[in-house]
Amino acid sequence: MSKEHNYVAIMAGGVGSRFWPGSREQRPKQFLDMLGVGKSLLRLTFERFLPICAPEHIFIVTNAQYKALILEQLPEISENQILCEPSRNNTAPCIAYTAFKLAALDPQANIVVAPSDHIVLKESAFLEKINAALAFAQKEKALVTLGIEPSRPDTGYGYIHYTQEVEKGIFKVNRFAEKPNAETARHYISTGEYLWNAGIFIWNVQTILESFQQLAPDIHSILEKGKNDYNTSTEQAFINAHYPTTPNISVDFAIMEKASNVYTLPAEFGWSDLGTWASLYAECPKDEYDNVLQGNIIAIDSDNCLVRAPEGKLVVLKELSDYIVVDTEDVLLIYPKSQEQEIKQVTTLVKNHSGEKFL
Repeated sequence: MSKEHNYVAIMAGGVGSRFWPGSREQRPKQFLDMLGVGKSLLRLTFERFLPICAPEHIFIVTNAQYKALILEQLPEISENQILCEPSRNNTAPCIAYTAFKLAALDPQANIVVAPSDHIVLKESAFLEKINAALAFAQKEKALVTLGIEPSRPDTGYGYIHYTQEVEKGIFKVNRFAEKPNAETARHYISTGEYLWNAGIFIWNVQTILESFQQLAPDIHSILEKGKNDYNTSTEQAFINAHYPTTPNISVDFAIMEKASNVYTLPAEFGWSDLGTWASLYAECPKDEYDNVLQGNIIAIDSDNCLVRAPEGKLVVLKELSDYIVVDTEDVLLIYPKSQEQEIKQVTTLVKNHSGEKFL
């Protein structure tokens, strides 16, 4: 398949509050070297897609305040490849904006939409699935999503129910299921008919625009008014004026759960959505005591900890078990790993105590 009409849209506008205090409003997790490999998550995602299309076909969808950061981390791209949202209106409006912009550049565009902060350990297997999905979306009016073969009954993910195989490795989606309770998650796993919803989508630009016109006409009508502005000097002014008036809704609710032409490719490529400190702990190499130590750290009689320290600081700790320790320039977090789901709520306490200075 020719790569001429392949495009990638990387979603990079989130704040990552579950990774506080590492991830902050001014520099969220996608711009950080979370894995200790010398590259940010955004940079790793960008490089992952270079076999799919040329660098000039990779677009970054983000909040306006991160434009300079993106140009710094991705010097290969132009300013026109950065879509700056003036407001955070969830994924449906930003995907529609991307589709209108790319349709104006290339009416035959086939688009991969992917988050900027996921881990993929088996990149060749990932690219194989992406290419298969692109080939299918190019010839069929299909909305395709990659489904991750579940390794456990996780309650933190939405699920995809699938059964009928329509082509080798490609299945019709019956329905999307919201994050389940533990009993429901165990049932899903036992049937062998459910996948984790990774939020990675593949479609032809005309297919997704038709879906918005039919299923989310309010979003479509607002952003269609700018069809003569996209990729011109007036694009940002149009978006600044009209984008905030779009409804705040996810693409799952607006499109995927309503559409009848949704397909999935079950996949296993060492995926993690890297949503929390515990998920980072799970993916990182550990010492003989199952500690993940990022920085200059001496851990004495300590086990099962994630400790992250800034460059130039020595950290010494003793007899700590199953804790998260994150030291930044102005905040020190010490929290039980078993309770790390509370960290997002902790940011509300911090805001009430100290305002937004430490967020």
